Amino acid sequence: MGDHSARQPYRQAPPARPAPIRPQRGRWSDAQAFAALDLGTNNCRLLIARPQGSGFVVIDAFSRIVRLGEGLATTGALSDAAIERTIAALRVCSDKLKRRNVTLARSVATEACRRATNGAAFIARALAETGIHLDIITAEEEARLAVLGCHALIEPGDDPALVFDIGGGSTELVLIDTSGPLPRVLDWHSTPWGVVSLTEFAGLGTTRDSLADTYAKMRRTVADSMAAFAARLPRSVRCPRLLGTSGTVTTLGSVHLRLSSYDRSLVDGLIVPTRAMRQISKDLSKMTLAERATLPCIGNERADLVVAGCAILETIMDLWPAERLGIADRGIREGILKRLMGSPRP
Repeated sequence: MGDHSARQPYRQAPPARPAPIRPQRGRWSDAQAFAALDLGTNNCRLLIARPQGSGFVVIDAFSRIVRLGEGLATTGALSDAAIERTIAALRVCSDKLKRRNVTLARSVATEACRRATNGAAFIARALAETGIHLDIITAEEEARLAVLGCHALIEPGDDPALVFDIGGGSTELVLIDTSGPLPRVLDWHSTPWGVVSLTEFAGLGTTRDSLADTYAKMRRTVADSMAAFAARLPRSVRCPRLLGTSGTVTTLGSVHLRLSSYDRSLVDGLIVPTRAMRQISKDLSKMTLAERATLPCIGNERADLVVAGCAILETIMDLWPAERLGIADRGIREGILKRLMGSPRP
């Protein structure tokens, strides 16, 4: 890989410095290309985009479920199998970065790498074998990037809004003021429970009784972890607004729409009554693993993890009782791209 590093066509953005912006040329194909890679506990996701107007246009993307954090709750380390799956996905990303002539990229890793005893060793191996330098970001930066990436989908209103990101290894909640041109963070909270970590902690029920017991355990665990944040939330909000970004909310949005296959154009920006999302969550929690796997947009890849996502979502709706839930199929990657292209920090 030494030869690759000598002619690497892109460079990683330093985490604390704003990216330099080159003016867009007349032809769209000549514009500078930027890339954002988000390596989570469950997914590896890449976006490559070029500036367009006040935003950007996506020219390439990649997403793969790698389950990097599989078994982490038990062993405290990333497993060999999970590392191999993730390195394979990062190689695909590296090839895309080269083919698209990306000039500025930022790649981040979140909860799995924050918690793993061998997280630093994995980061070093990923750089050596793929040329991609992963920056392990804090939970606070993860939350702020998610807000920057999706806040445009928050419904209009004067009261504070709650934005949340249900990940694989953690869940971030951000209370924001939207009265200005950019969202202002009022408070934030990160809990170490995401769909992977909560599933591994609570297990998977098999009988009807055990399914109910498992779901109740998940709900209690998440509620306890969010109690301090819930106590800080304002009580005099007349019209609470709620926006979620994650595989959980996009999957449940697809179930709500009864889609036969996932369609981002129908899900991103969707507004759903929270009572409908509660009913879907309760219905899924009562199904066996095999029953959930037969549902479109859930399938075998998400059947084991979706119940934990439902438990987290219901708990969030308890502490912020909005009547409607906004769904965003955008978040950290879009936030990174905006930062690289010069957007102010929220």
